[in-house]
Amino acid sequence: MVTLGLVVAEFNATVTEQMEASAREAAAEHDVEIVETLHVPGAYDSPLAADKLARRDDIDAVAVLGAIVTGDTDHDQVIATAATQKLTDVSLERDKPVTLGIIGPGMSGAEARERIGAGAQAVEGAVDLVEEL
Repeated sequence: MVTLGLVVAEFNATVTEQMEASAREAAAEHDVEIVETLHVPGAYDSPLAADKLARRDDIDAVAVLGAIVTGDTDHDQVIATAATQKLTDVSLERDKPVTLGIIGPGMSGAEARERIGAGAQAVEGAVDLVEEL
């Protein structure tokens, strides 16, 4: 059985709560145990939580969920770039899969609501990586 840590960004909660539900359904379908879930303020805050979970011996992989929608500035691009780079660093430094279930940037709230299945995809990707590695 694959054990998973889950990080869920609370910003854009109307989307991320549904993404979390999607992730939990996928975990149940794939016989994955979600050992711990950490809720963080936003996607930018997810690398620290992912690193905390990736350090644990009882967690095989970490799936990170969040939604970054576009605004009036390039802030969404900055957040996405910073978060994805640091999540990659966590995965490489801890030698543990950290899957990216952060949707965006450059999308509207309506587009984000259409992509809640990214939660399930992050869990499935984590399982695939654990089994492959």
